Amino acid sequence: MRSTEPERRSMAKVVVDANVIISAAFGGKPLEAFVRALEDHEVYLSEAIATELFGVVSGLSKKLSEDQVSFLNEKIQQLLTLATRISLSTHVALSRDPKDDHYLSLCKETGAEFLVTGDKDLLSISQDKLKVNGISCKVVSPQEFLEYVS
Repeated sequence: MRSTEPERRSMAKVVVDANVIISAAFGGKPLEAFVRALEDHEVYLSEAIATELFGVVSGLSKKLSEDQVSFLNEKIQQLLTLATRISLSTHVALSRDPKDDHYLSLCKETGAEFLVTGDKDLLSISQDKLKVNGISCKVVSPQEFLEYVS
């Protein structure tokens, strides 16, 4: 007998860069990608990323509206509740910006399939260079992520 339920796609392992989460406060594709990742996939983060997020929101609080700050804090809390937290034991050094290596290390440690980012340094790393360093994820923009998971 055939099931009447729609076929559900398997959950992907996803790491979302802090810049995408912060950009989500302004709507558009970053918001869509972030919400899709949280609702339909397995999202990973580290304590360092959580700390970075709260630091960025705190630093932007004078530039953002009260509603935007509230939205960001709500989404960060949602992320902290829904995401799987990882203590990193891996360190990768591939990006032109050493601060971005933390995201690559998290991807390697978790076996993530996607790193969703708007960061040009991360987006410029070739798939071959990632594979040679044991990272099997695709580094994608929010728009590309939505195309892959649709």
